Amino acid sequence: MRAELTEVAEHVYAYVQPDGSWYVNNAGFVVGRSSVVAIDASSTQRRTQALRDRIAAVTPLRVSVLVNTHSHGDHTYGNSFMGAATIVGHERCREELSGTGLLGDTGVWDPVEWGALRVAPPTITFRDRLRLWSDDRPIEVIHVGGPAHTTGDSLVWLPEQRVLFCGDLLFSGGTPFVLTGSVAGAIDVLTRVVAPIPAEVIVAGHGPLCGVGLIEEQVGYLRFVLDTARAGLDAGLTPLALARRTDLGRYASWLDPERIVGNLHRAYHDLDPAAADVDVWAALRDMVAFNGGPLTCHA
Repeated sequence: MRAELTEVAEHVYAYVQPDGSWYVNNAGFVVGRSSVVAIDASSTQRRTQALRDRIAAVTPLRVSVLVNTHSHGDHTYGNSFMGAATIVGHERCREELSGTGLLGDTGVWDPVEWGALRVAPPTITFRDRLRLWSDDRPIEVIHVGGPAHTTGDSLVWLPEQRVLFCGDLLFSGGTPFVLTGSVAGAIDVLTRVVAPIPAEVIVAGHGPLCGVGLIEEQVGYLRFVLDTARAGLDAGLTPLALARRTDLGRYASWLDPERIVGNLHRAYHDLDPAAADVDVWAALRDMVAFNGGPLTCHA
């Protein structure tokens, strides 16, 4: 399916890739008089080139700055195909991307034609917040302050246009995923940091454009995960065993419901911080077992 390009405010564009599942992310860009600021790349060479082509159809100006909202490959693997842009991200985003590198085909997801990717981490990093400018309009890049989707999540907030790019702090129509972050931390960030922002349009990391109502919906799911994890710990169940007996209820229709397994792995650690840290690859293998095979990926 062709990506949807929407001008959500004057000279501000959201690039939404259906269906928003694994490695099929959203991005965006802001067009100024002399340059373009882009928000996130994509997961493969082909998808990132398609994003560049859509930018070129709007403006002949080059992308001068690329902001990464976090380190995950669907938002960063295409960094090296975004031209000579200066890449900006939180210091943890740089550390995580540099440390993890390009995963390639691991057997967790369906095979993907990645293209000639190379790691291109941010070359300008910040700790708390950074202000960029598109002509005389500010673009606020804000670290959320704690672990949520990852440990280096940033918001991109355009206060004059009331547009908020959330990265994967929000999944529109999809199941949130906090395996490399924190369930409790994501609840805190969404309620304390994201919800007070007076956004009129929110561009989630995946799925259709949305409004502030999605924040409450996602917080409800995350609280459901924590409550389920408490019961599972009391019953002595592993996250996989607990997931298999959990009724997802109204969340079952969201994309990628198998993420309940990884989220429960993280919730167990949130509820028992003294335990060893989560084995991410073991959690991913449990997700494959729950799914009955590799996770569906259309990247």
